[in-house]
Amino acid sequence: MATKGHVYVIDDDAAMRDSLNFLLESSGFGVTLFDNAKDFINTLPGLAFGCVVSDVRMPGIDGIELLKRMKAQNSPFPILIMTGHGDVPLAVEAMKLGAVDFLEKPFEDDRLITMIETAIRQAEPAAKSEAISQDIAARVASLSPRERQVMEGLIAGLSNKLIAREYDISPRTIEVYRANVMTKMQANSLSELVRMAMRAGMLND
Repeated sequence: MATKGHVYVIDDDAAMRDSLNFLLESSGFGVTLFDNAKDFINTLPGLAFGCVVSDVRMPGIDGIELLKRMKAQNSPFPILIMTGHGDVPLAVEAMKLGAVDFLEKPFEDDRLITMIETAIRQAEPAAKSEAISQDIAARVASLSPRERQVMEGLIAGLSNKLIAREYDISPRTIEVYRANVMTKMQANSLSELVRMAMRAGMLND
């Protein structure tokens, strides 16, 4: 059965973790629990996209430091911060650091569910886009220096003959390099290669 998305709960309070686990699972979400932010940060690179729900006050890495570290990693995961009564200044700081919203404890269950659904819906396209960009960058990195030069010539609109003249090699050799570029980049056409180059930042100059 497909879930509505994944939620990563970070809270040092076991009772709060259990309560959120029950609420979120019964609402159709996949849930992973963490009792500290350090463990979450350490496993973050290998985690599937999801929404993070974290307490703001925790021993060790608190919610504010968590936000700073996720920002440093360019994480696309949306973060909701849970605060205690009177923690509004902390909540405002969290929002400035990239939290999508905050909740004051105690909060309405329905309000949390709605906020998570909204956060996932709004952030998922960007997360997928980032993953695609990283994949394309990895393909570009797999090219040899000469293949990279040929790709740059192709996206600049140069013919095989002009690229061959530029690098003083035969047009037939350029054809081989061009085929290698298209294969490694998984591009079916020149226009697709150009779109990939744009995603990889090769046409920004």
